[in-house]
Order: sequence, then C-alpha cells, then structure tokens
Amino acid sequence: QAQLVESGGGLVQPGGSLRLSCAGSGSIFSMMTIAWSRQAPGAQREWVASIFSGGSRNYADSVKGRFSISRDNAKKTVYLQMNSLKPEDTAIYYCHRPGVPGSWGQGTPVTVSS
Repeated sequence: QAQLVESGGGLVQPGGSLRLSCAGSGSIFSMMTIAWSRQAPGAQREWVASIFSGGSRNYADSVKGRFSISRDNAKKTVYLQMNSLKPEDTAIYYCHRPGVPGSWGQGTPVTVSS
C-alpha cells in the first residue's frame, strides 16, 4: 500500500502563503485520487481538497479561491498551495487516499498567527 508523507507546514502570518507536499510511493501513484484534509485543535477533521488521476480538482468552500491542489506524477507528489492564509486555517494538514483505510500520513502542522 502506498505510503504518504506530508511536509511543508510551519508558522506564517495572516495573509501569507505556504506550500505543502505529499510524497507518495508505488507504481500506481498516478492513478490515485489524493485528498488533503485538516484538523484544527478541538475540532473534527475537515476535508480541504481532492485531485483525481485525470487532474480534475475539488475544493471545500472555505478554501476555494485561496488554495490550489496539484500533482507531479513523475515525482509522485501532490501539492497544496495555500495563499491568503487566515488564522482559522491553523490545523494539522493530512494527505490521504479517500476511502482507503490506513492511507493517512502523519500530518504537517500549519499555524497562522501574527
């Protein structure tokens, strides 16, 4: 089963940007749907964005127009470009394969604060 490893989180000021990476493995990475979700302190996990094997994308309303998901199949990596960050974007961000148990990575923390 493909392992997913997130990176790129950190501390950023409101209005700033970060790019998260999700590195995968396996020969069928290009055929996988990959999603980003997040979990803020004391809150339930929230789906953020998905990218399908053909490149189509979906976004949660809360991030539409600010976040962009993309993939580089040659590098077996999915990215989440986050712009115009807000304090409410503070969370641990996870990449995963929707509907595949055990596919969640360890997460990467994002803190938006001045």
